Amino acid sequence: MQVVELIAAKRDGHAIASGDLHQLIAAYSAKEVPDYQMAAFLMAGYLRGFSHDETVALTDAMVASGDRLDLSGLSGPTVDKHSTGGVGDSTTLVVAPLAAALGMQTVKLSGRGLGFTGGTLDKLEAIPGMRTQLTEKELLAQVERIGLVVCAQTADLVPADKAIYALRDVTATVGNTALIASSIMSKKIAGGAHAILLDVKVGSGAFMKTADSARELANICVALGTSAGRATRALITDMDQPLADTVGNAIDVQEAIEVLKGEHQSRFVDLCLTLVGHLAALSGVAPDARTGRQQAGQALRSGAGLDRFRLLVEAQGGDPHVVDDTSLLPAAPTIIDVHAPQDAWLATVDAEAIGRASGALGAGRQKLDDVIDPAVGLSLHVKIGDQSHAGDTIGRIFARDGQDARNAELAVLQALGWSPLPVSARPLVHEIVDPAQGLDEVSFNNSNETGRIHEN
Repeated sequence: MQVVELIAAKRDGHAIASGDLHQLIAAYSAKEVPDYQMAAFLMAGYLRGFSHDETVALTDAMVASGDRLDLSGLSGPTVDKHSTGGVGDSTTLVVAPLAAALGMQTVKLSGRGLGFTGGTLDKLEAIPGMRTQLTEKELLAQVERIGLVVCAQTADLVPADKAIYALRDVTATVGNTALIASSIMSKKIAGGAHAILLDVKVGSGAFMKTADSARELANICVALGTSAGRATRALITDMDQPLADTVGNAIDVQEAIEVLKGEHQSRFVDLCLTLVGHLAALSGVAPDARTGRQQAGQALRSGAGLDRFRLLVEAQGGDPHVVDDTSLLPAAPTIIDVHAPQDAWLATVDAEAIGRASGALGAGRQKLDDVIDPAVGLSLHVKIGDQSHAGDTIGRIFARDGQDARNAELAVLQALGWSPLPVSARPLVHEIVDPAQGLDEVSFNNSNETGRIHEN
């Protein structure tokens, strides 16, 4: 294999054969190809795009670079859910327990928060004693015993993706949709689950800001999953405002527990039930998503989902008493309320700004080795379309000190747009992308986004 020839071919817009892509990824993983050559190839692909066959080959090659989880010994239908990242997105904390309560075996390999998005592992680690690093043996045994696991992926799972992503991050090639999709789906496929559901966010708090870019990513991911023999579906969901009320870590866990206790009715609950419904349909637990959603609602009302969450916490070393007493979670020393500035209807939310305000409090990180504070964050109780009166409490800041709290309060108020007339929010689910509906082949001649997407 002549790497220079592959770079030149991609630079000139030619298709690269599957075998050559496999050799390139394998050689780079073995450190036989230097970073500068892989960087040149990635930039050529970023500018020229990747075809359907090239994207499939890239994904297969990254999967082949490391271990795969073998879930064939598990007794139930195996499922996995992935979100492309957003603000106030704690759905895994609710979806995984509910799916387990319906008889699905949920294997969720999650990531950490970066930039303005939160990370499931950070949220779980706010629970005293909670472990998120498990061996494969521990992972499989736990899934068989209680029906779910939420943990970090091992270093041996898709190592090529980790190396290539690090290179993309410093060479301005993160945003290519095919590269994003192959990164996401290589980890999902290597994770072993038979059914894969993708929650592709679109809007001000998402990395995909437009419907077209979200649809393109969803189409590619679904096609990759289907090519790998997995039952795959994607929902394109709204992120023009924070999904849940809270944006942080410990406070997100508290809200998830309240949801599992049946104490919330919100867009967050609505999406969680919808996601479980689609997982149930994909895995064969329910005949269709509507029935699956109804079953999820029953599991929520009966407390079966809460019981599974308690088992999850206990199985991974956490203190299960937090389920009954959330005061055991880390608490911020300074709490102030945010008040509505006028009589009006909430019309717009800069959800990314809300996420960054939470991060500035210490709830997020800019680099993966940054240390977060699990106690801090913020809540926003109003949603687009809600009417507020001047002085109403519309949110709360959980901070380390008064100055941090006041800075976050100002950032939240600046992120909100108000209208003197009633307004309506966009639908929660914009589209469903399913192989039965057909996939747009043109979507593989891909676009480039400038943001950083959550590929973990």
